[in-house]
Amino acid sequence: MTVQDVAAPATIELVRRIALALPMVEEVPSWDGTPSFRVRKTSFLRLREDGDTLVVKVNYYERRFLIEADPGAFFVTDDLRVHPWMLVRLAVVPPDALRERIEEAWRLVAPKRLVAEYSRTLA
Repeated sequence: MTVQDVAAPATIELVRRIALALPMVEEVPSWDGTPSFRVRKTSFLRLREDGDTLVVKVNYYERRFLIEADPGAFFVTDDLRVHPWMLVRLAVVPPDALRERIEEAWRLVAPKRLVAEYSRTLA
């Protein structure tokens, strides 16, 4: 393995670039002052106070499989267990998986018509 084979840890700057590239996303401070991202006043992503963990909107059923597949990157705490959120460790999540999680979280809160339009642009 070479230095080039080791991916750099994800940062809030990468999160910001991915999230703000999605339609109608705005960045606002969350209740604790950390960066939060939303569509039409509905949050789908925020940085935790530790600066190393994201709180990401997720489908309950998918969450279980994601955590089982990569418990180093994805996890949930007791306070989030009953809510449709999951935690993502920036230091270990692969960039492609991070992008996928952010986009899927956006799809869960964005208006259906906007999601359909966005999907057409990707095809």
